[in-house]
Parts: sequence; C-alpha cells; structure tokens
Amino acid sequence: MANSKTELVFILDKSGSMAGLEADTIGGFNALLKKQKSEKGDATVTTVLFNHQSELLHDRIPVKGVSPITEREYEVGGTTALLDAIGAAIQKIGNAQKRKREEDRAGKVIFVITTDGMENASREFNYHKIKTMIASQKEKYNWEFIFMGANIDAISTAGKFGIDEDFAVNYHADEKGTELNYRVMSETISSVRKGAPLDRNWKKDIEADYDKRK
Repeated sequence: MANSKTELVFILDKSGSMAGLEADTIGGFNALLKKQKSEKGDATVTTVLFNHQSELLHDRIPVKGVSPITEREYEVGGTTALLDAIGAAIQKIGNAQKRKREEDRAGKVIFVITTDGMENASREFNYHKIKTMIASQKEKYNWEFIFMGANIDAISTAGKFGIDEDFAVNYHADEKGTELNYRVMSETISSVRKGAPLDRNWKKDIEADYDKRK
C-alpha cells in the first residue's frame, strides 16, 4: 500500500505575458510554501518554471527544506512551451516513482499547472501525447491534475490534455486573481494532504471572482 507522503508538482508560467505580476506570483507562491511547511505529514516539492524553455527550480525537495523564490529565479520573458513543461515533468516524476518499491511511493501526487497564455513554442510534446501520459498516470496511480488558466479558455484547454473540467478554472491575471489563485491552491493542497478528496468545490472562490469581474 502506498504511504501518506504527498508529491507536489508546480508548473508555473514565466513567459513574457506574466510581466507585471512577478511580485504577486512570488508572494503567492512563497505564502503557499510557508503554509505547506506548517502542515503535518511528508511532502516533496518539484517546481518547474517555463517559457520557451523549462527550468527545474526545485527537484523533489522535502517541503520543509524549500527556500522561498526570489526575483532572481522568477524572471519573466519569452514564449510559452507549456506542453514541453508538462511532458518533461510527468516523465521525471513518473520515473522517480517507478524506481521506488510500491510501499515507498508517494500516496498522493498532485500537479498544479498555471499559465496565462496559449501554448505556442513546444517542440517535444503535443496535445495527444500529453493527454495519453496524463490518462496513464491517473489510471495507474491516481495522480491528480489541476489546471489554472488566464486569457485562454482554461476548460477547453484542459480538456485537450485530458484534465476534467472539474479540475480546471479560469482566473484573472492581475494582482487580486493571482493572490486568490495561490491562496485557494494552498488550501486545496492542505485539504488533500489531510485525506480529503479533491472535488469540484475546490475552485468555487476563483470561479466566483472570475465571473464577477468578467
């Protein structure tokens, strides 16, 4: 039986369209890390920052040992190779889990993908390949995937990946929307780490804000 450890994987957009939201993104993500450090139970953090390239910022580090991110790490620019970032992260975590005995694998694996623009630069992966990879990990190991998108149709885009609409949400890429994103993200992760199921109610506050400010 899998253990109670949680594997957290954050895939965060740092393309040029994120300009102006650096401080909000850094502050929101660091607040999330701080809250997760205070929770009981073991968790590891993998953080991938992407534009036209992907940068592995945190490589399966125990959450209590993860340093806050700074403007040096989160420097925006470039285009959006979203599919390549997702594909490489799935391969990395999948290979790490496969090498472990079943009883040593993380009991929960949660991917949180955040972007504020359309895919436009991937070279290694396409939508079909990502959809197949996500379906495989969900079916075999019950991995969870959350997709948060701004300036795109997040529900439709997530569907291309094979992520159910219950786990995708549109948000406003501004100070309020970004802060709300990270707060909800952190609360949701905390709840799942404590054993609660991930259901569509996780996103109700983000949906309400998005609809109110359309």
